Amino acid sequence: MGNLSSGLTKNNMSTLVADSLYQQLVPAFHDLEKVQEPANLTTLRREAFDRFQQEGFPTVKNEEWKYTNLHALVNTDYVLNTDVNVDQVDTRKADIKDLDAHRIVLINGQYVLAFSSLEDEIGLTVKPIEEAHTEENFRLHYAQHADKSDNILVQLNTALQTAGVYLSVAKNKVVSKPIHIVHVAAGTQEFFAQTRNLIVVEPNAEVEIIESFITLDGTPKNLHNKVSEIVVQENGKVQHYYLQVAESSSNYIQHTEIYQEKHSLYNNYNCNLPGASFVRNNINVRLDAEEVESHLYGINLTSGRQFVDNHTIVDHLKPHCESYEWYKNIPQDESTAVFNGKIFVREDAQKTNAFQQNNNMLIGDKSTVYTKPQLEIFADDVKCSHGCTMGQFDDEALFYLRARGIGEESARVLLVHAFAFDVTSRFSNEIVRGYVEELVAKGLEKS
Repeated sequence: MGNLSSGLTKNNMSTLVADSLYQQLVPAFHDLEKVQEPANLTTLRREAFDRFQQEGFPTVKNEEWKYTNLHALVNTDYVLNTDVNVDQVDTRKADIKDLDAHRIVLINGQYVLAFSSLEDEIGLTVKPIEEAHTEENFRLHYAQHADKSDNILVQLNTALQTAGVYLSVAKNKVVSKPIHIVHVAAGTQEFFAQTRNLIVVEPNAEVEIIESFITLDGTPKNLHNKVSEIVVQENGKVQHYYLQVAESSSNYIQHTEIYQEKHSLYNNYNCNLPGASFVRNNINVRLDAEEVESHLYGINLTSGRQFVDNHTIVDHLKPHCESYEWYKNIPQDESTAVFNGKIFVREDAQKTNAFQQNNNMLIGDKSTVYTKPQLEIFADDVKCSHGCTMGQFDDEALFYLRARGIGEESARVLLVHAFAFDVTSRFSNEIVRGYVEELVAKGLEKS
C-alpha cells in the first residue's frame, strides 16, 4: 500500500492536508480493513485508498476544480465517526406539505429505522448499505460505475464509507408513492461523513425519489462526501429530486453516477436554496444503450457568501438517444454559482439529440457566476446545441410592476419565478414544485 507513516501528502494535484485530518484518515482506513466483510470489498477499499493517497484532495490547479477551492474545508480537524443522541433529532425541517411518501432517514449517513416509515411493498428492498452485501444487485453494481469516473473523492468514499442506503425496485414494480430520503446533519463536534448509496431499478420498474438535506439546530461545521450510484435497467423510469435546504454549517461534496440501459428514462431535478455554505454536485449520466432518455434540470438560488458548483456529464455512448439539460442560477449578495456541463457524443452514438442550456440572473453587483457549457461530438449524424445567458436583475421590469401597485418584494418574487419557470414547469411532481417555489420566495426575502 505504500508508505502511510507520513502525516502530510503532497503532489501536483493535491492540497496540503493538515496533519490532524490526514492522520485520522489513515487509521480510520486501517480500522475498516479489520471489519468482517467480503474479501472483494476489502480489496476495493484498499485499491481506492491507494489512489486517494497518490493524488490527494483536488486543488484549483485541476481544471475540473478551478472554481472549487477545498482548502478551507479539508484543513480542519474533524471527527470521522460521530455519535448522535437520536432522541433529540427532529426531521420536521424536511417536511413537504401534502406529500404522501415513504420516508428513509439517514443521520450523518446512518440509516435510522426508528425515524423511517416504509410500508410493506412487495418488490421494494431497502437496507443499510453495510447489510446489503448478499444482495445480487449489490454484487453486480456496487463500485462499478462511480469508481470509473476521474473524481478522486469517489475513491476516498469507497475507501472509508460505513453508512448509506441500498434500495432496489424489482422487475415490473411501480412503487406506489414517492420515497423521501431525508439526510440529517447532526452532532456536537465538527465531523466528516462518508455516505454511500446504491439504487437499482430493474426492468420495467418505476420509482420517484426525493432527497432532502437538513441540518439540526446547533450542529457545528460538518463536511459530507456523498456518493450515489443509480442503475436504471431496460424500460425503467426514475424521477429524482434533490432539495438542498441545509444550514450554513453544512458543506457537501456529492457525486451521483447514473447508468442507463435500453429504453430507460432518468429525470433529475436539482434544487439548491440559501443555506449550506458549500455545495459541489457532480452528476454524471451514462446512456449506454439505444433509445435512452435523460433530463437534467437545475434551480440554484444562493445568498450571503454561499458557494454552489454544479458539474454535469451526459455521455452518449449508443445511437438514438436523447438528453435535455437546463440549469438556472440566481446568485444574490456575495454568493457564487458555477455551472460546468459537458455533453459527449461518442463515435457510435449516431442519431443523438442533445440540448444544454444555462441561464443566469445576478441579483446585486457583488454576486458571481462562472459558466462553461461544453460539447464534444465524435459522430456526424446528430442534433446538438448548447448555450448560456447572463444578465442582471431587470430593474425596468421591477419598476413596471411596482408602478401597478405590486410591492417590491412581491415583484421580485414574480420576476424570479418567471425566470425559473422554464425549469420548474417541468417538475413532474406538482407538490414538490409548489414547495420549491415557496422556498424560492422565502430565499428572496431581505432581512
